Amino acid sequence: MRIRDLDDKARSARQKAADLGPDIDLDSYTIESPPHEAISDLARLSDGDKERMLLAGIESDTGERSGSYIQKDGVPVFTASLQEGLEIVPIREALEKFDWLADYYWKLIDVDTDKYTARARLDLHNGYLIRALPGARITFPAQACMYLEKDGFSQNVHNIIIAEEGSELHVITGCATAAHVSSGIHVGISEFYVKKNAKLSFTMIHHWAEDVAVRPRSAGIVEEGGLFLNNYICMKPVKSLQTYPRTSLVGKGAVARFYSLLVGSPGGELDAGGGIDLKAEDTRAEIISRAISNGGNILARGDLVGEVPGARGHLECRGLILNQGMIHAIPELVGKVDGVEMSHEAAVGKIAQEEIFYLMSRGLTEDEATATIVRGFLSVDIPGLPAPLQKEIDRAVDMSREDLL
Repeated sequence: MRIRDLDDKARSARQKAADLGPDIDLDSYTIESPPHEAISDLARLSDGDKERMLLAGIESDTGERSGSYIQKDGVPVFTASLQEGLEIVPIREALEKFDWLADYYWKLIDVDTDKYTARARLDLHNGYLIRALPGARITFPAQACMYLEKDGFSQNVHNIIIAEEGSELHVITGCATAAHVSSGIHVGISEFYVKKNAKLSFTMIHHWAEDVAVRPRSAGIVEEGGLFLNNYICMKPVKSLQTYPRTSLVGKGAVARFYSLLVGSPGGELDAGGGIDLKAEDTRAEIISRAISNGGNILARGDLVGEVPGARGHLECRGLILNQGMIHAIPELVGKVDGVEMSHEAAVGKIAQEEIFYLMSRGLTEDEATATIVRGFLSVDIPGLPAPLQKEIDRAVDMSREDLL
């Protein structure tokens, strides 16, 4: 589709609200980004920026990173690839540099889905292309940070991640706000392409300010023998979150696994989930979510659609209410042909008092017993995740546990 056609479709959707979740007044945020100077080394970030980014899994010491992309408000300030076979390029630059990128840009998400996708098209600031070349094994994760430094800013980005045939790529993306920021909105389009026999793990850690609204729109496609791990972690206060990534398994033996860890704080509205379409033989899918309400409202959704015989999927949603709030779990399974195998589990409740009493009888205080149970509840085994990413997830869980108690 031509750029003009994309823009026309986007303009038609400027006022189109999303199907679910609270509506956000986009006009209450500015799209004018302040200037930011590029830096030659992440060590040159301020101590405050380093601290805030670290909370979202972004390391200024890049010894365990294969590359980095840092964007402040609407401006890329640092881009570097440290391993052969890995490309990291700001999306605007990439669109000018690579003619072939037109075959991937806005191909999995409709530009007129709602007013948030329209804004990402019409008022795009930047974003990134992260690509593993054919056969490349990217040993350490690449990291990308979307950072809000201007209060009341609407950050509009478009990201494309490609794991070419036979490659292996791990990405950690951390989204955070500067300490002085109280409000803003992040609108992010992400398109994932996992080619034949490739492996992609994508771990997103959000650490926003309490009055920030977040509207990611993501979609992926996995070819024959490909593996896509999509991990989402949001355990710090946020005003409004709405995310529902959808992936299609289009090649024989393709696999997708979605994992999410959510904590809803007082006044927060979290609508999070994901969907996987199993469109080829021997495809496998798994959606696992853990949600804790500490006074917020959480809508946890999952959707598996089996379209061919032999497709197998499992969906699991567990919720824990610590301090009022609400958790609404909506697991959905759709089988379109004979021979699909699909299952789901869903449970919402509170910490059993007998579990606390048992741990207290073993010498723990009540707070220690509660912390132990919460830590176990949030612990999710993610097969195939490299150690540096598991470390970041464990760190996020530990920080969240401290805030909850």
